[in-house]
This record gives sequence, C-alpha cells and structure tokens, in this order.
Amino acid sequence: MRGTPATPSKTNQTNSPNRTLNCPECGSPKLFKDGLRRTNHGDVQRYLCRNCGYRFSPSRPLQKTSDCHFYSSNSLIPKRQVCDLLTEESKNLALVENPPKSGLAGATKDANSIIFQYAWWLKKEGYAETTITTRTKLLRILQKRGADLNNPESVKEAIARQEWCNKRRINAADAYTVFLRMTGGKWDPPRYQIASKLPFIPTEAELDALIAGTGTKTSTFLQLLKETGARSGEAHMLKWTDLDFETGTVRITPEKGSNPRVFKLSNKLLTMLQALRKRDNANRIFCKHLRTQRRLFQKQRINLARKLQNPRLQQIHFHTFRHWKATMEYHKTKDILHVMRLLGHRSIQNTLRYTQLIEFKDEEYTAKVAASEKEVCVLVEAGFEFVCDYNGSKIFRKRK
Repeated sequence: MRGTPATPSKTNQTNSPNRTLNCPECGSPKLFKDGLRRTNHGDVQRYLCRNCGYRFSPSRPLQKTSDCHFYSSNSLIPKRQVCDLLTEESKNLALVENPPKSGLAGATKDANSIIFQYAWWLKKEGYAETTITTRTKLLRILQKRGADLNNPESVKEAIARQEWCNKRRINAADAYTVFLRMTGGKWDPPRYQIASKLPFIPTEAELDALIAGTGTKTSTFLQLLKETGARSGEAHMLKWTDLDFETGTVRITPEKGSNPRVFKLSNKLLTMLQALRKRDNANRIFCKHLRTQRRLFQKQRINLARKLQNPRLQQIHFHTFRHWKATMEYHKTKDILHVMRLLGHRSIQNTLRYTQLIEFKDEEYTAKVAASEKEVCVLVEAGFEFVCDYNGSKIFRKRK
C-alpha cells in the first residue's frame, strides 16, 4: 500500500554482498511500497521514490524466501513517473525548485511529467480538488489529441477541432491559461460565447417520484437537496456533527464563495436521516466521492424514466433541485432577498434569474377568517399567511 516505507532488500541468491534498494532515477533509498503489478510471470512489487516521485519495479517477479524478497539491481525499470498528485499522501512526491525560464520546476520533457507538475502547482495555489481534477483532465485530453502544451497555437487548433459545446471549450481555454501562468507563458485565448438559457424546472410530483424510486441513501440525499436548495457538493460534504436532531436543523458549509446557512428540516427527512445513521456509523453522511453518488443516481434515474414512461425525468440533475427550490420560494414570497439568503448568494445578480424561470397560471387561494388567538395559531401552523384585518377579525389565505 502507498505510504508503507520500503525496507532494504538483500540479494543473496548467489551469496553476494548486501545491497540497499535505491531509486534508479535519483539514487535515494527513501521509498514507499506502491502495491503489486500483475504480470504473466507473477506479481512484481512497485515502489515510489519519496524524493523525486518516480515509480519503478523489478522487471521480473519477486522470489520469496522465508523472511524477505530478493531483487537484482539491474532489473529495475526506471522511467515510471507518478502522475497523480490529487491525494493528500502525494504532497511529499514532488521536488519543487526555483523554476528556470521555461517555468517547469524540475520537470522532464515527458508529457506526463508536465501534467504532474501542473496538478501539484494547482494544489499549492489552493485550488479545489474538483477544479484540479477537471483542469488536468482537459489538458490530458488535448494532449492525447495532438496538442503541444508548449505551443499555444497548437492548443488553439486542438480546442477548435473538438466537438464540444462552447462552455467546455471555455473551460479548456481557462485550464490552459492557468497552465501558462505557471510556466510564465502568454497567449491570446480564443473567444467563445455561451448562449444564455433558463434551466429546466420539473414539477414537484416528478421530484417526489425520483425520491421515492431511488435507494435509501440516494433518496435521502435528494430529499435534502429538495428541502434546502443546497449545492450537491455542499450536501455531500455534510457530517453527522452538522445535524442537530433536537432542533431539527442542519448547518450548510458553503462552497464557491457562498454564505453559510442553517435550515429547518421536515420530520420526513429527519426520519430518513435517523434510519441512515443506524446503518452507517461513518463520520460522513453520504458516499465518500460525489461522482459515485452521481453515477448511482443516473442509473436509477434511467430505470425510473423507463418504468414511469416519463422522459422528462432524464433532464433532472442534482442542481435541478436547487433551481426548483429557488423558483418555488420566489413564487411563494415574491421576495428576491429571501431567495438570495436561502441560496447563499453574495451577489443579487445571480439570484435575479429565478424571477424569470417559470410563469404560473392565475393564482387561486383558500381564505380563512380567525377571530381568536387560538384560531390564528391553527391557521399559521397550517401554512396560511396573514392578509389583513376586517371587522375585528384577521383574514388569512393559502394557495390551493
């Protein structure tokens, strides 16, 4: 496993002197064991150099004795570069020096090494893990499709050849712009425009059908998105310590520079969370990786759309619940500031789009009159809103 220090091995098959296993690239004896490589001749132990980040292994299977493994120092395969710097353990795998004019700190001409250095640079700059993953993936795709990362015009041509939407092209151009900032280069990025369009807003019945038709953990996740309007990343990062079952509230830790929020949860959702807690004693409420939760939801959504003969379900994503919540809250209150606080937006410009999302038919209400304090409390608990006073009584209304 990664993180297990490698112990020195001895080569005594022919009673030869003891030899310490060193990195074939930099000669350092500081190594990690990095799992086994399956070959036709057996398993071969892989190693990671803690000093320079190279991964290597013997060219033939390990020959075991009663107490240790044996290697031939001439059988090491040196040119194996570690390319994944997106985990916490990989922080110690990069050797960063003062960059020369080329801008690549200690990087080789190998393409994987360039991506390796880029990912590590993004990590040091404080970018989010999802951002690092997305940008390195885009550069890797462009590289595989003929782009030379040291030639901006080549990257422009590669982006133009792709059958991508303009949004993805902009993301690729942004990823390369940051790459040039790391290397000290400059370019004139291509100009793409995104056509403005309003998001799809499903009916509440369609959302409830998805919640009822998915598994236990997925349905709880969807119900939480429906009631809070939180981003999927915010809901995914929730821990059991963020929930207060006594008051029935949840604290949302924001992402993307939003504001933190506290939401009151329904009894239905609290019951679902309690049942989930009895099954899983982990610190996190939901899956370890958000992409796992998303793929599971996509499979279940396909089956439900086919079963219910409703193709509209295929248009519902995690973020659709946030759009639906904002739209319904604005329709209910006509208070854009309330919707802004609910979504955690710092700028009202991001919230104004929800005033145009959907047009409702003529509103119909049920009216009630309360003559006493007790009747007022009953109507308020039933969801009625106060309208006015009339002849000593209070008039309330509620949408049908």
